[in-house]
Amino acid sequence: MAALSEQEIIRREKLERLRALGIDPYPAPLYPVNHSSASIKEDFVEGKEVIIAGRLMSRRIQGKASFAEVQDSQGRIQVYFNRDEICVGEDKTLYNEVYKKLLDIGDIIGIEGTLFTTQVGQQTIAVKKFDVLNKTLRPLPLPKTDAEGNTFDEFNDPELRYRQRYVDLIVNPKVKETFIKRTKITNSIREYFNAKDYLEVETPILQPIPGGASARPFMTHHNALDIPLYLRVANELYLKRLIVGGFDGVYEFSKDFRNEGMDRTHNPEFTVMELYVAYKDYFWMMETTEALLEKVALDSNGSSSVSVGEHTIDFKAPYPRIPILKAIEIHTGIDVSEMDEVTLRETAKGLGIEVDETMGIGKLIDEIFGEKCEHHYIQPTFITDYPKEMSPLTKEHRSNPKLTERFELMVNGKELANAYTELNDPIDQRERFEEQMKLSEKGDDEAMFIDQDFLRALEYGMPPTSGIGIGIDRLVMLMTNNSSIQEVLFFPQMRPEKKAVELTEEEKAILSLLKTKSPIELAQLKEQAGLSNKKWDVSLKGLTKKGIAKVKKTEDGLWVKTI
Repeated sequence: MAALSEQEIIRREKLERLRALGIDPYPAPLYPVNHSSASIKEDFVEGKEVIIAGRLMSRRIQGKASFAEVQDSQGRIQVYFNRDEICVGEDKTLYNEVYKKLLDIGDIIGIEGTLFTTQVGQQTIAVKKFDVLNKTLRPLPLPKTDAEGNTFDEFNDPELRYRQRYVDLIVNPKVKETFIKRTKITNSIREYFNAKDYLEVETPILQPIPGGASARPFMTHHNALDIPLYLRVANELYLKRLIVGGFDGVYEFSKDFRNEGMDRTHNPEFTVMELYVAYKDYFWMMETTEALLEKVALDSNGSSSVSVGEHTIDFKAPYPRIPILKAIEIHTGIDVSEMDEVTLRETAKGLGIEVDETMGIGKLIDEIFGEKCEHHYIQPTFITDYPKEMSPLTKEHRSNPKLTERFELMVNGKELANAYTELNDPIDQRERFEEQMKLSEKGDDEAMFIDQDFLRALEYGMPPTSGIGIGIDRLVMLMTNNSSIQEVLFFPQMRPEKKAVELTEEEKAILSLLKTKSPIELAQLKEQAGLSNKKWDVSLKGLTKKGIAKVKKTEDGLWVKTI
């Protein structure tokens, strides 16, 4: 355990003093909350008695009276502590000791009181009784504002925010709004499907074969059965088994896992909504997708138009429909529709795209579209009619046997949804799987496995069906105007946390200055630090050895910066 800071030591001392006064800082009994900050403000009645609980987030002590703010799940409300109201008799310990000295910002308290309005019109609770419900041992990183109005000490470092989301939610209210909106989005989708009598289902996360998508899986082992298992990369094949079984419409919000790279739009664990409906095709699914996303935008933002970065994106139907090979021709000037694998690989190289010998026609076209076309589609656009090699689970196009009845929905330059007229010919499906195995033998570690049980299911007969997968994380990013997937996941995957490095007081002083300005001229930093030459040399060398600071020589002299 890392050494405790001065504030952490003081809080632990206060904890023991509370216990010495006979106050349990972590009480077990139910606390009878009957109002929230929001409900009080919505139905404010002078003199009304309320019971509320939350975190103490600010206070202004003025002798025997004090104004403070309490924050609960709905927001903040002002509370008023008066010593003589709280401590009716001679013993003023509860106010003078407990409230003024032993409580800290961030502590969770329960309050019983009555409502009143201050002279400046502030809705406030006059505290009649308060209870300590949780003594916090770490100080909250709350922003501070100086006399000039400058704000500092904000909790805005992404690394810390994502790793300590519990703190982020407490001190950054807008973050909470993002996740409330995420739930509104998923509820909106459920409402749309439930109104059509589609059934929400659950399918296995641990699978013997990672089917339904071309992706590198996570692998594990089941000890009792002594078999390898995979975390699902998609739930498609299981949902289609249910269509075989007689359900007309099924959907699932599924956690999928892909053992691939991480960036601003990819997390190894992500959420996809997949829907399959019998007796439909991909044209019907395009219309359904338009209606669904327009509803989601209206439900979550009150408008079909949403702001995303510098763009305004309108989800109002209809959306343009462009075949993928036509899109490549539009944006590169090259018709790739009749090219074989060798010619396509050379074409990709000529376009400056990095390719290798393991890539078949499908992957090569995917790379060309991704590099040269995808970013152009800001407004919702259906990219349709993918080559057969790219779509091993998709029905052959009814008018061109080289293509399939598939679309991807592009929004803000990224894929949001992927949909097919589903392949239900078991013989054709077996041949497609066998082509995937050939790609695997060439070294493509994202090629699909052959799922013999799924083929057996198809042999029992699957009706004509259309299916779609919508990336929920990316949809939430769009609807909340966030450019990073980490902003819409409560707990995104992170690199292992670096061990805390112990610093001397002098090193801490220098680092504090560097956090204010980096890089900074060495001479200027030394002057601001105000250390003796010996302490300065030892401390700066200490920071560089610990990999925290770096000294760099430039034409303008010596500069110091944080690493």
